[in-house]
Amino acid sequence: MRARLEAALQACWWRPKPDALAWLLWPLSLLHRGLLALNKRRSVAAPQLPVPVLVVGNYVVGGAGKTPTVIAVVQALQSAGHRPGVISRGHGREGVQPLAVNDLATAAAVGDEPLLIHRRCGVPVWVGRQRAQVALALCAAHPEVDVLVADDGLQHRALLRQAELVVFDERGAGNGLLLPAGPLREPLPDKALRQQRVLYTAGRVTTFLPGLLATRSLRLAWPLAAWLSGDAAQAVPLQRLQKTQQMQRTPGRPLLAVAGMAAPEKFFGMLAAAGLHIDRMPLPDHHPYTTLPWPAGTADVLVTEKDAVKMQPAAMGATRVWVVPLDLQLPAGLMDELTALLFPPHQVPLAAP
Repeated sequence: MRARLEAALQACWWRPKPDALAWLLWPLSLLHRGLLALNKRRSVAAPQLPVPVLVVGNYVVGGAGKTPTVIAVVQALQSAGHRPGVISRGHGREGVQPLAVNDLATAAAVGDEPLLIHRRCGVPVWVGRQRAQVALALCAAHPEVDVLVADDGLQHRALLRQAELVVFDERGAGNGLLLPAGPLREPLPDKALRQQRVLYTAGRVTTFLPGLLATRSLRLAWPLAAWLSGDAAQAVPLQRLQKTQQMQRTPGRPLLAVAGMAAPEKFFGMLAAAGLHIDRMPLPDHHPYTTLPWPAGTADVLVTEKDAVKMQPAAMGATRVWVVPLDLQLPAGLMDELTALLFPPHQVPLAAP
């Protein structure tokens, strides 16, 4: 029942125009709007932070490409000589107090997306419900950090920020309505705010807000154990999997694509566009993988990195699990604009040695 309800809501939210279900839920959206207005009128004691903050977030609910964007931004800051840290709520984690993500952390303890960011970037990552407290804890533990990137938190008013990067994908703002009638967490502004930049991760503009275009691609597949250990030598081009599939094409041995994310069809569509013949298995966002969801005897499974951080090679049995990272290429000029907001010319710090 829950799965059918979620599917119905997703179909309703991402239509170009509101349908009958959306209008049925519209009175609840008015209540949501009222609560937003009430929260904005409340005074929030937001503490000053020792370093500037960039929030990467969404106006819409989940799946717009926020986490790949955070990874790309953090890597760009590293390349520019900065020492970034990342703060996140850690969706679905156990506990609410500030906690550092480390190599031994589990997705259950810190959240799958913070764990993935830590693995991909190797920077300090802390999680917790109150983002300002988390930021202070991270900076106290890592005085070398000179800029913070907040994974989500666009609506978290208690977190001071110097810049915001708002992310949309090919679905744009869906039917344009607030939750629960539509996918919007808050109304879209008439224009981007002064401290905001808008990024479209699907390579085209999908709302009325002007923004820059990123490009995304799937190029390599890693055996699960190699991805977990960082052994890049074992990564293979996706096309090699297709050739292997053609040579072994027998009934009961297809490539199965599995994705526990808010918009799994994006992953499936990119695999198909790369020439792979796949069976699709969408799972709920943040699926825990406490048990394996695919049938026993499945030969090859393709998963996202967000899925892979919750898997152990020893639990895969005879199934070969391939991890397919998403590469996001930021548009030229974006980091210059964000850096100018984060470090105004009269405040640019000396680069760390």
